[in-house]
Amino acid sequence: MRISEAKFAGSSAKAALKPSRKLPEFAFIGRSNVGKSSLINMLCGNRKLAKTSSTPGKTKLINHFLINDSWYLVDLPGYGFAKISKSEREGLRKMINDYIQNSEEMVSLFVLVDSRHDIQKIDIEFLSGLGENGIPFAIIFTKGDKLGPNALKAQIEKDKEILSEWWEEMPPMFASSAETGMGRDEILEYIEQYI
Repeated sequence: MRISEAKFAGSSAKAALKPSRKLPEFAFIGRSNVGKSSLINMLCGNRKLAKTSSTPGKTKLINHFLINDSWYLVDLPGYGFAKISKSEREGLRKMINDYIQNSEEMVSLFVLVDSRHDIQKIDIEFLSGLGENGIPFAIIFTKGDKLGPNALKAQIEKDKEILSEWWEEMPPMFASSAETGMGRDEILEYIEQYI
């Protein structure tokens, strides 16, 4: 798939307030600072589309981007904030859950995991919640350029082993790099299958 047009279509605080056009939605989520906005920009070939920041927690709303006038790429707030109040954290958790459980157009949720570290407890808890609720998801290992190819492969295998304690069948998995474009074609092909 080629992305020829990507434009911001609106922000909302709940699924009921998202853009009114009923189009397939592919949402992206991950821990704060996992490289979500950078990955979205890489996929769309536009460095300025989603706002990136070295400060975790830049995304505070559900952001819809209209792609090729035929589907939405959805940028969700991160989970696992450390630097915000308990009530803010709870508000974001409710917003994320509301979207995931109530957006009928969401086809698949991409959960981003930092490839430089073992998958974390908070990621596993989040993924388990998706499994329990029957939410379709795929995993994208980000920052794949920071490790050599062999180390990246070994880390993904290690994470698969950790995940196999929770799942008999593995979800689709992709290795990516916003810097080099690694994984772009594979992720867009996966999306294209559903459109």
